[in-house]
Amino acid sequence: MADLDEKKGVSDADLNGSILHQNPRVSIQMPYQDSHKDEESKDRNIGSDILPDIGEHYLVQRSDGTWHAAEIIQTRANEQTGGRHEFYVHYEGFNRRLDEWVEIDKFDLITKIEDPHNNKMKDVSIIMTDLSDGTDRKITRNQKRKHDEINHVQKTYAEMDPTTAALEKEHEAITKVKYIDKIQIGRYEIDAWYFSPYPEEYGKQSKLWLCEYCLKYMRLEKSYRYHQSQCIHRHPSGKEIYRKGTISVFEVDGKDSKIYCQNLCLLAKLFLDHKTLYFDVEPFMFYILTEVDRHGCHLVGYFSKEKESPDGNNIACILTLPPFQRKGYGKFLIAFSYELSKLEGTVGSPEKPLSDLGKLSYRSYWSWVLLEILRDFRGTLSIRDLSQMTSITQHDIIGTLQSLNMVKYWKGQHVICVTPKLVEEHLKSAQYKRPVLTVDSSCLRWEPPRKIQKLLKK
Repeated sequence: MADLDEKKGVSDADLNGSILHQNPRVSIQMPYQDSHKDEESKDRNIGSDILPDIGEHYLVQRSDGTWHAAEIIQTRANEQTGGRHEFYVHYEGFNRRLDEWVEIDKFDLITKIEDPHNNKMKDVSIIMTDLSDGTDRKITRNQKRKHDEINHVQKTYAEMDPTTAALEKEHEAITKVKYIDKIQIGRYEIDAWYFSPYPEEYGKQSKLWLCEYCLKYMRLEKSYRYHQSQCIHRHPSGKEIYRKGTISVFEVDGKDSKIYCQNLCLLAKLFLDHKTLYFDVEPFMFYILTEVDRHGCHLVGYFSKEKESPDGNNIACILTLPPFQRKGYGKFLIAFSYELSKLEGTVGSPEKPLSDLGKLSYRSYWSWVLLEILRDFRGTLSIRDLSQMTSITQHDIIGTLQSLNMVKYWKGQHVICVTPKLVEEHLKSAQYKRPVLTVDSSCLRWEPPRKIQKLLKK
């Protein structure tokens, strides 16, 4: 699954003291709330001796102060908070990424609700109740669409084909409860999005500490601090193949650095819903993107690639860590994968299916690359020519040009139909603007594997 991910394994690292004094939060923050809202939350628990149970449905207050119907999936006594009782809830109609552990004071224990699937509240994203004034407000289709995009509302099983629905149900059963709420990696504390199969004694902790260099994971902060003082690593395992300014990329062989790559995959799973590669890392190469300063090379993101892909994929999995998203690093990684494909003399495509975010990122990148060529080119150009120039598959090129209204199907083949005016109109659009970060091929120090080099010489 080409998406973003991070997780796995055991290792150690080190942090500089000056960095540790900064600690920007990347987790979802509790917004400021008026005191009357806090009192309201308390009032909803006063006089109630009810202890919520697994499978029951209640109104639960989210961190933004809004109340939503939620199902209790699991309970626990959190050792890291002195054994306080917590409840893992799924908000009806929302993506599982927003599932979270909450304490009893976030429940409305007075207003018990029925299972939303058995009553008229079949779509809580359509009718939302504002409990601060007790009124119902209906939203328009456009508002619903924006609401679904913001809150990552996912398809119901009824909207999927039978095979996909069966696989989704099995996947959900295995990954239903996200025990790890947060991770500390380098100077960032980050909210986890999804379940990750860390070993039992680590996977049930509410917070893990990770070395940002070797990716060793730890349960206790004191272990983490000690590890910082002992870890000798200051960059990812493997060989540096790209350096320009403060950006550096390392190539890591899953066979040579098995523990590091397993740790990376476990980390990634915390932010990717569908990711199956955890421990069988030997058939893959990993390309690690870092930001460089005087303290070392700090992990930003990565992509993995099969050493031999029967489907011609040039990316198996791709991830930018949350603190670095929306800064151009995702498209940089995509562009980097195509630079490698060009040196290999092959065309490539990301492993399917892509996530919604992945589709948008790739379509935006492909559009920009093709528009840049079409803007300056004069003469006759075929889809095959574009594929050879860019290492993008003909299938991906056709799909992209169709979305730009630049290709027609004529006499049994796809024909590019474009005018300079149409190209300029698209290039002026914010959707197809030049990426913030681009790959400087002159700074890339990399050669294809010998097996591919032999094929290129033939």
